[in-house]
Amino acid sequence: MEARRRLGEFLKTRRSHLQPEDLGLATYGDRRRVPGLRREELAQLAGVSAPYYSRLEQGQSANASPEVLDALAQALRLDDAERRHLHELATGARRPATRRRPAPERVTPAVRQLLATLGDVPVVVLGRCSDVLAWNAAGHALFAGHLEPDAPERPGRRPNLAKLVFLDPHTRELYADWPAKARAVVATLRMASGRYLDDPRTAALVGELSVRSTEFATWWAAQRVKSGGDAVYEMRHPLVGAMTVTHQALRTEPDQHVVIATTEPGSASHAAMTLLTHTTATARRSQPARD
Repeated sequence: MEARRRLGEFLKTRRSHLQPEDLGLATYGDRRRVPGLRREELAQLAGVSAPYYSRLEQGQSANASPEVLDALAQALRLDDAERRHLHELATGARRPATRRRPAPERVTPAVRQLLATLGDVPVVVLGRCSDVLAWNAAGHALFAGHLEPDAPERPGRRPNLAKLVFLDPHTRELYADWPAKARAVVATLRMASGRYLDDPRTAALVGELSVRSTEFATWWAAQRVKSGGDAVYEMRHPLVGAMTVTHQALRTEPDQHVVIATTEPGSASHAAMTLLTHTTATARRSQPARD
């Protein structure tokens, strides 16, 4: 029932974001009690009966075919990530609920080699609900230099990107446009929650952030989704100042995301990033001598 409820919530929220005039529907000046499209209007656009759609949105039906889901996605004007999320929610609604504990997340030797090979390029490996599974020295310096370098190696106590973005003052100050970064984190986590409907770790994380951050709760309710890709952020690093950094998220076979941070060659941002990685490497080499 939980999976059906979440499917219905997603449909209802996306429906509320569409206006009849956006789709060329005549309203004849009638007064509307709810925002967005009415259920019967969306059902008409998707080519399904209004009672059937109502049952789907109310969590009373779980038998929507891929063709019906595609028709609803088209009527709702969903993008590729939102369409995939809709199908994942529907798949979860059809299968019996499971209580199996997910397997512990580990970084494969191949990804470890990638971290070492990239060297001075900041890299962070994220798990299914944004736990930091690994980072190289440059990735640690860029994203979380205020944390212990070996923090990702402690299962059960690993840093979590979503928590850092919403609850950690250092990370919040790191992004000039913090709301843009925060919304992207919420949208990525929303996508993951549809893929892992029965994951207690994801549910606990969403619950904690909803209680501790009103901003997270508001953006989570908007039902926006995002699946990796590239994004450009203005970062304000406490050691080297402002940088324009491109974050590229690559999905690996174990369903982890390798986030690679790059700057434009020859730019001031590239020079700042080079200074950061050089300073970090020098500090690491001198650490044993100080001890």
